[in-house]
Amino acid sequence: MAAESDRLSYVGNNFGAGSLKCNNLCKYYVGVLNRDTMQMEVHRAQLFNMQPVIPGEATVAEKPQDATQTYRDKVDSLIEAFGTNKQKRALGSRRLNQVGSDTLHKAVAKAANTVIDQKGLEALQQEVADTEAQGELALHLPPCNAAADKPEDVYQFDDLLSPAEFEALEQAGAKLAALSSEELQKMRDDGGCLCVLKHLENMPSADEARDKTTRCAFYLSMLLKLARQKSISRKFGQEEGCPRMIQNKLLRTFSVETFNNGRVQNMVSSSMRAKLAAHCLALLLHMSHMTADLTLLHRDLGVTEARMIEVAKSMGLTLSKQPRGKANEAESVDTNRQASVVLPLVKYDQFMERRKRKKMH
Repeated sequence: MAAESDRLSYVGNNFGAGSLKCNNLCKYYVGVLNRDTMQMEVHRAQLFNMQPVIPGEATVAEKPQDATQTYRDKVDSLIEAFGTNKQKRALGSRRLNQVGSDTLHKAVAKAANTVIDQKGLEALQQEVADTEAQGELALHLPPCNAAADKPEDVYQFDDLLSPAEFEALEQAGAKLAALSSEELQKMRDDGGCLCVLKHLENMPSADEARDKTTRCAFYLSMLLKLARQKSISRKFGQEEGCPRMIQNKLLRTFSVETFNNGRVQNMVSSSMRAKLAAHCLALLLHMSHMTADLTLLHRDLGVTEARMIEVAKSMGLTLSKQPRGKANEAESVDTNRQASVVLPLVKYDQFMERRKRKKMH
């Protein structure tokens, strides 16, 4: 249908994209008033959407329906046109998630390509192989400098205790240094930590070395006590006189926060126990000239010897064990398993010697 005025021409269609969406079940009529007889005549009519036609303007061709649309796309189109509000909200959320997922995949792919270009594919494959060989324990080991020239620089002392934290342990270390032999024996009888007692009973004579040993012994005792806890209160260590800085370090580094019964609690998970074992072992290495007694440590930590050996191997330490002889059969310390820092660090194969779990029948 076409109509013209003094200024513009108008065109209307009763089909196609520009037509009105009329209800096919209804009939439309138009009334024409005769002004002479003042009577109205009723005629059947169709509805048209009249649009102005500007000379020289190109007519946009109607886009054919995409024959490659999937069933999912067709359903989405129906939801957009006739769906409920709930269905439309779900459709919008799904499309937003799809866009976010595509963006994330593109960002990860771009970052991966950048890393591959910088390091090279062979170097990355070697890093992955080394990480898999070390297992999940590699995530909880203290910072390691495998290229160090001296054994004491492999696991640096400042990474275990910062200078400020070491300074905060002065008063607590002085209390341990003042313990008498009778008090140490009482601690042993009460089931005290064997690793701590061993160093307190054999402290060096030099003042500086003696002070360092006592401070490290107190910090070690806090680590060992923490390893035997399940949930930790904010008052942990107050009875022993633990400085607030050390309390915060222990809670922040060796515990995970969980929400239980409407409040936040600090828990020591199994992965945090492995982290505690690794840090205790690294600290003992600095206290004993880069050699630590694994047997005493696994007893104090309450873990199995196999687990302790696994931690030591993940740290690249050299293991040794003196054979039991008739002369020293009564001295169990001589038969304890030792771990030492020997350069270069040992790269162990993946731990295949761990026994398989027995199947339950």
